[in-house]
Amino acid sequence: MIRFEQATKYARTKGIKKPIIEDASLILTRGKSVGLLGRNGAGKSTLLRLIAGAIKLDSGRIVRRGRISWPLGFQGSFQGSMTGEQNVRFVARIYGVNTEQLIAYVEEFADLGAFFKAPVGTYSSGMKARLAFGLSMGVNFDYYLVDEITAVGDTNFKKKCQAVFDTRLQESDVIMVSHSTGTIRDYCDCGVVLEKGKLTYYEDVEDAIRVHDRNMKDS
Repeated sequence: MIRFEQATKYARTKGIKKPIIEDASLILTRGKSVGLLGRNGAGKSTLLRLIAGAIKLDSGRIVRRGRISWPLGFQGSFQGSMTGEQNVRFVARIYGVNTEQLIAYVEEFADLGAFFKAPVGTYSSGMKARLAFGLSMGVNFDYYLVDEITAVGDTNFKKKCQAVFDTRLQESDVIMVSHSTGTIRDYCDCGVVLEKGKLTYYEDVEDAIRVHDRNMKDS
């Protein structure tokens, strides 16, 4: 369960304060995967990071019950001076999972070769994405937060990513941001529309998509 209680977060640019979410109260229950819809720049990625606990609210609170992943499309949490292996070791300690098992899983899954023991700061964006995805799949979460990316790399690697992700979602839920409504339909049961700082929940994802499409036409 994830519960928003009068949650407020503002973005500040050049002295202008813009609401990402404003006085939002909402409950997301286990057993349902959520599609997060909104205009470009509405703050969907920021909302995922708020849910993950990576950034703080300005007021109110978000109550989390269950283990929640970091956003799968977000790679900025890696420490660039540490190797891929060291980053995995650090995450294992934070989440209380078997360190050696997680290292072995991510090393095999990400298939980075010698770069696994090189500083992440030397990685290409694609290599960071492979490390991030492998690390996310190596830890069992109740909720997976997905920011546009569900698979990375060449065709074979994408197939491997898709297969393990689908397996994880048999027991876990997803909160997903995607510009593709087809992808939202494939993975999500219900939807939340973010519009001008307001969060509105729809039990049927098709209702959320209709409202989002209407908002886009009215812009």
